[in-house]
Amino acid sequence: MPVAVIDTEQLTIETHQTDSLIRVRIDNEEVLVHNEFQTTDSTNPPMPRRMAGYIGHAIRQHGLPIYSNVIYLRPDAGRRDPGYYIQKRPGYPIAIHYRVIRLIEIEGERVLNAGQSGLIPFTPLMKSPEGMASDAWLHQCIHTARTRPIARSYRADYLAGMVALSELVYESEVISGIIFKEGIMDLIRESSLFQSLTQQSREEAREEGLEEGIEQGVRQRAIEDILEVLEIRFDLSEAHPLSTRITAIDDLQHLKQLHRAAIQVPNIEAFQRVLYA
Repeated sequence: MPVAVIDTEQLTIETHQTDSLIRVRIDNEEVLVHNEFQTTDSTNPPMPRRMAGYIGHAIRQHGLPIYSNVIYLRPDAGRRDPGYYIQKRPGYPIAIHYRVIRLIEIEGERVLNAGQSGLIPFTPLMKSPEGMASDAWLHQCIHTARTRPIARSYRADYLAGMVALSELVYESEVISGIIFKEGIMDLIRESSLFQSLTQQSREEAREEGLEEGIEQGVRQRAIEDILEVLEIRFDLSEAHPLSTRITAIDDLQHLKQLHRAAIQVPNIEAFQRVLYA
């Protein structure tokens, strides 16, 4: 049987990024709680292989008992996840188990009634009461979050998180309509999530503006270079219609071609033919 030698050095540089890994005490024992959040099914690699890698790495790094969960956010995700990685080689069995949590299988109304703070933002993705329309359920979830007796800043983050998660399942028009009815847009604007996104948008706008400014500067310089060559070679004035035509060109590649033509053509008529080609 052919044998392939695996470069073990390469394995040491792989990165392992989990969605959430925290240390807590359960029954007076320090343990790890590991959560992976999935909107869709993982196929490359399959979720069992991914989880086996995450769990093995966490055990190697921390040497503590670990509670691992995969939390599927969308209703159609996670149906085929077995919740374990199994190798059944004679003499070399491997079994790594984790819990599969599909939010759509959790009774959302129980979570709302229990007032479980950490879970309430996820309730729009959970199972709605029997016979209740989806938009009515979303409205009930948002209303409950809005009226909870907590500090305004926490409520703002609550609602922003709930709205962001709701966009995975609900139409934007439905969400916007409920936000308007509940009058919570100003409150959402106060959330840390909204502030972070606003800051990011500003930075992206500044970067985009800088890029546009640089490009505009390059374009302007290219136009000036063409006009300078034409003035020196053919005594073309700035008031000439050709000058006006050149200054209206936005395509940098075209301007580069015109600059070369201005240097090489024998007369202004030949340049005109290149310009209007």
